[in-house]
Amino acid sequence: MIILIQMVLFCLLFTAMVMYAVRGGAIDGLYFYPKAVQERAIDIGFITKETMQKKRKVFMTEFYIVMLTALVLIIGLWNRVSDFKTAYLQALLFLEVMNIYDGIVIDKIWVGHSRFWILPGCEDIPFVQTWGQVLKKRSLLAMIWIAGAAIVAGIVVFLF
Repeated sequence: MIILIQMVLFCLLFTAMVMYAVRGGAIDGLYFYPKAVQERAIDIGFITKETMQKKRKVFMTEFYIVMLTALVLIIGLWNRVSDFKTAYLQALLFLEVMNIYDGIVIDKIWVGHSRFWILPGCEDIPFVQTWGQVLKKRSLLAMIWIAGAAIVAGIVVFLF
C-alpha cells in the first residue's frame, strides 16, 4: 500500500513540475509541442527560438534533478533499500509508472482536453499526440528506463 502512495506522490510531483514549466502560460512550454507548432509560434513572435531552447534547457535540468532526487530519497531513505536488486526493481517500477502517467494523464487527458494548451494562431496545427505516437514514444522510453533504473539503483546503493 505504501508503494502505491509513493507512486501517486511521485506522479503529483511530476505534474507539479510540468505546471511549474508553464507557470507563465503554455508558451513557456513551447518545447513540449511538435516542431510545426514551435515554428508557427516563433513566426508569430510569441517567443524566439533561442529563448525557447534556453527555457527547455533550464527546465529539463531542474526537472531531472528534482525527479532523480525524489526517487533516490523515496527508495533509499523512505523505503530503506540498500541492495542493488531491490533498488533497481523499485526504480524501474517508478520510472515506468511515470512514463505511462505522462503518456496518458499528461499528454492525452490534460493536453488533449484542456484549452490551456491551445496557442492563439496555432489552432489549426495538431499538437496532441495520437495513441500511436504515445505508444511509440512510451515504448522507447520504457527501454531507456531499463538503463535509467540501474543508474538510480547505483546512486541509492552508494548513498544508503
